[in-house]
Amino acid sequence: MCHPAVIPLVSAGIGAASSGLQYAGARQQAKQQAAYQAQAAQAERLRFQQEQTSMRMRQAQEQEAVGRELEQVSKKSQAALARARVSAGEAGVAGASVQALMDDYMRQEAGYRSALLRQQELGGISTAMGLEQAGFATQQRQIGINQPIDRPSFLTAGLGAIQSGLSGYRTGLDIGSRLPTKSTDTA
Repeated sequence: MCHPAVIPLVSAGIGAASSGLQYAGARQQAKQQAAYQAQAAQAERLRFQQEQTSMRMRQAQEQEAVGRELEQVSKKSQAALARARVSAGEAGVAGASVQALMDDYMRQEAGYRSALLRQQELGGISTAMGLEQAGFATQQRQIGINQPIDRPSFLTAGLGAIQSGLSGYRTGLDIGSRLPTKSTDTA
């Protein structure tokens, strides 16, 4: 059987060791949380970069398509003007009526070009707004990822260890006082 004077010391040691283990566990958990947050934040940055690249590629493809269409319109318009001149010349028509026909072809081409360029401009605005919205969304995701980490305090852990040790010591004294003692009294 254990000496009653040792019981409070053992109880105090167990309480202090328990607090120390809790501190070490909390510290390890905080490190793991920080590592997870760093990894998640990096993944979100990569996701956002890919989203931006995708939007910019789509915009470039749309601009290229509009450029090709404008080129085709120009070629078709020049061909139509040439045909109209030849037809007018073969028919013997000249003067203001031929000029009015040419002006009408050029007006139609200008209207179509204007519509295509406006469409391209609106596409650029849409892309810019999409990029801005994606930026706001990734910012919100980063805020959600990077929440404060509860890091254990060495001071708080030390005070907890002292408190647990004192509590264990008090419990040990209480237990020791209830144990029967050897009596030297034989009477």
